[in-house]
Amino acid sequence: MTSLKQRSAARSAGAISDAWERRTVLVRHELAATSAATDAKTARLKLLRLEKERQDAEAAAQAPQLPRPAARRTRAKRISIG
Repeated sequence: MTSLKQRSAARSAGAISDAWERRTVLVRHELAATSAATDAKTARLKLLRLEKERQDAEAAAQAPQLPRPAARRTRAKRISIG
């Protein structure tokens, strides 16, 4: 059984403050790690996207340019009254 002095020490303002500070530091470290992982993922995806855009531009430059077919004119609808 713990003594009264030990129980009161665990509940002191200093102990509560220390526990709160440790949790705060832990949360900050976790947030920083999550942010770093997200930044790394974003940078990797950006590089992949830019590489794909470069490859698409090269393929478009090498592909023969076919003339686009002329757009067909639509006929005006006749409205008959009567």
